[in-house]
Amino acid sequence: MNTLLNIIWLLFGGIWLALGYFAAGIICFLLIITIPFGIASFRIGMYALWPFGRTVVDRGGQGYFLSTVGNVIWVLVAGIWIAIGHVLTAIPMFLSIIGIPLGIANLKLIPVSLMPLGKVIVPSRGSWYAQVR
Repeated sequence: MNTLLNIIWLLFGGIWLALGYFAAGIICFLLIITIPFGIASFRIGMYALWPFGRTVVDRGGQGYFLSTVGNVIWVLVAGIWIAIGHVLTAIPMFLSIIGIPLGIANLKLIPVSLMPLGKVIVPSRGSWYAQVR
């Protein structure tokens, strides 16, 4: 079921959201000082391409203060615009019956689009990858 939802997701909005993350990542790499933001943007962009069967968790540990400061800067520079993109993509998905899970997935991506630093993407408990590991 996750594969089917991921394919539908990719066709009806996932590719555009991922391209937004990748564009933000490229800009961050060009500015050199924002390379950690670029790495986070590419990580979340890959998650935005294929979100079902994976989840986002806090990394924890050291560096919490730096992640928080970085996330505040990210929100001001790019996070708010990407979060708006998720909301605008979720609205038409909610209008169709089959798109409701996709709209929910879009809304679940908003917190990580606002604060990507200090997060890790891991397989969900129900995914086949998590069961094999």
